[in-house]
Amino acid sequence: MKAALLIIDVQKGLFVPPPAEADAVIARINQLSERARQAGAPVIFIQHQTAHSELPHGSDAWQIHPDLQVKASDHRIEKTTPDSFLRTHLGKLLIANGVTQLVICGYSTEFCVDTTTRRAAGLGYPVVLAADAHTSHDKPHASGLQIRAHHNATLSNIESFGIPIRAIPAEEIRF
Repeated sequence: MKAALLIIDVQKGLFVPPPAEADAVIARINQLSERARQAGAPVIFIQHQTAHSELPHGSDAWQIHPDLQVKASDHRIEKTTPDSFLRTHLGKLLIANGVTQLVICGYSTEFCVDTTTRRAAGLGYPVVLAADAHTSHDKPHASGLQIRAHHNATLSNIESFGIPIRAIPAEEIRF
């Protein structure tokens, strides 16, 4: 299977204040992206944008987090919903590159990471969720780490798509 790495919404404005384990998550994402590039797997940065003041296209807040290692050969996708496939060219990019499996990491666990993971499985892509390379901010009902643990357990137990979703620590992921 040919895999691609999706790095979802690790943007300056979404990391102020920093979400749970922000520095460690970014370090793990950089390790994943380096392994993906070495294996010839596409690395795809996905950037969320909003019409209002939070993440307007091109703004400083919209930019990819400066601690991420981005290469000229990497791809970029812009989106306006939690679903990285909806109204984007992600599907066409994956087909053009012969991708048959996705490795997913990034921000925000309970919104864009969750939605994109479910949509990918629904489209027939087996998913490896980088279990310790996605994050969220603390919420009144749960910490960012609890949210991540919950989604790792929940997503990896969905069988109805007929496609595996596996939550694996970043260090164990190979392309």
